[in-house]
Amino acid sequence: MTRFRNDLARVRGLGAAKEGVQHWWLQRVTAILLVPLAIWFLVELVAHVGAGHREVVRWLDDPIPLAGFLLLLGAGFWHLALGLQVVIEDYIHREGLKIALILLAKFGCLALALAGILSLFYIAFGR
Repeated sequence: MTRFRNDLARVRGLGAAKEGVQHWWLQRVTAILLVPLAIWFLVELVAHVGAGHREVVRWLDDPIPLAGFLLLLGAGFWHLALGLQVVIEDYIHREGLKIALILLAKFGCLALALAGILSLFYIAFGR
């Protein structure tokens, strides 16, 4: 009976940490989301080469570019946090240090994402 339970847990995707499949899927979903967002960002960056500050701020007043940048920041830092966690789990073997580094990476990514989001809001609405 114990063997059956292990096979069932394996089929459900539950490893030792009980969350490996979800982490893997989130990393893939954010990567797929980042592809069109990065292409859009590069196209907009090239389109605004030589534009003045006022023109770029006016462009960010539009909700669609602002939403695109917010999605890019959110997905990018979320993907970064997931990737850093995998690297830390794979290469750091002392449990206390591993947990500390994962927390530091997650809080760092959150802080940078919030700084980027607040900066965008300040540029778009701070006048």
